[in-house]
Amino acid sequence: MVIGVLQVEMVITHAQSLKDKRRVVSSLKDRLHREHLVAVAEVDKLDAHQVAVLGIVTVSNSAAHAQGTLSRIVDGLRNERDSVLGSQQIEILNGR
Repeated sequence: MVIGVLQVEMVITHAQSLKDKRRVVSSLKDRLHREHLVAVAEVDKLDAHQVAVLGIVTVSNSAAHAQGTLSRIVDGLRNERDSVLGSQQIEILNGR
């Protein structure tokens, strides 16, 4: 079993409130789950209205597949309309 973990920071420059941020984050989470079959959660900076830190996880039987899925997500996040991709980190964990 291989677990791929991606942590990304998204900057939502136009958000003036947590409600604005939640709208963008909710839409992004739903779309990532639907398009890539991954689990997505907001994991940090919950009270900052212009920054969201998302944790994205996939499970596979192949490290290459997990890496490819997470890399495609990062590429897609670079083209986001409502937010700007900040830092990102991918980690691949191998189980038994």
